[in-house]
Amino acid sequence: MASSEEGQVIGCHTVEEFNQQMQKGNESKKLVVIDFTASWCGPCRFIAPILADFAKKLPEVMFLKVDVDELRSVSEDFAVEAMPTFVFVKEGSLIDRVVGARKDELASKINLHSAAAAAAVTANA
Repeated sequence: MASSEEGQVIGCHTVEEFNQQMQKGNESKKLVVIDFTASWCGPCRFIAPILADFAKKLPEVMFLKVDVDELRSVSEDFAVEAMPTFVFVKEGSLIDRVVGARKDELASKINLHSAAAAAAVTANA
């Protein structure tokens, strides 16, 4: 069953909202990619439409967006020191990160970590 949130980057504006989305990602065993961003960050604005495009093409991956100024405690929990930082979480464990608006590195890490999910989906098709 596809939810209306699939295929888009989900903005988290409260810690509760963030925790709920993370729990959903853990329960569905999806790869969760968290974009730690800031409204004043130029590279963040550059990468945002690229991330939105990834989200459209990869509904099996959950994409979350966290404004570091809005959710400072979440940023600190993930030791985010530069924007944008992309954190990869699978089943509650931090498995990787990309620091900076590096489209190619981001794409390859998403492919790497979502490959198992994609393979499972393909095998069942």
